[in-house]
Amino acid sequence: MLRLSGGGPRPEPAPRYGAYPQPPMGAGHWSVEYEPRPAAVREARAQVRRQLEGWGLADRGDLVDTAELLVSELATNALLRPHCPGGRGGTPTASRFRLTLTAAHGVLRCEVEDRERCVPEMGDACGAESGRGMFLVDALARRWGCQQDGVGKTVWFELGTCGCE
Repeated sequence: MLRLSGGGPRPEPAPRYGAYPQPPMGAGHWSVEYEPRPAAVREARAQVRRQLEGWGLADRGDLVDTAELLVSELATNALLRPHCPGGRGGTPTASRFRLTLTAAHGVLRCEVEDRERCVPEMGDACGAESGRGMFLVDALARRWGCQQDGVGKTVWFELGTCGCE
């Protein structure tokens, strides 16, 4: 048996890996559907802030502001379809969109699901009237993507919640 000198109580070993801050148990998933109206984007932004504050993630640097901004971009795309060909770009949609937030393992994942099959494209950040939103998503998110499912698609992004990025 190995003996430590000093005879007193041994200190607790340091954790090998830092813990990821997590939302309270049972509070890491939230989803809501919005009607296709311009006020829905503002409502989605406000709800993102309330939800992240409720999960205790409001003190994680710029997490809430960044999540609000990027959700706003995805929700606007779901409503206005600036990326769809055939003259439909910028035309309001008649379908609802769903916003889903999930926080787990140091990652906040935000998803916006709609019933349009056109996938978003990154536009020129300087010159185009539209398309800058996806440029922001690409610049600020840890990862992002688009998944086509059935009659629609889900556009998502992830942000780190542990403040170590």
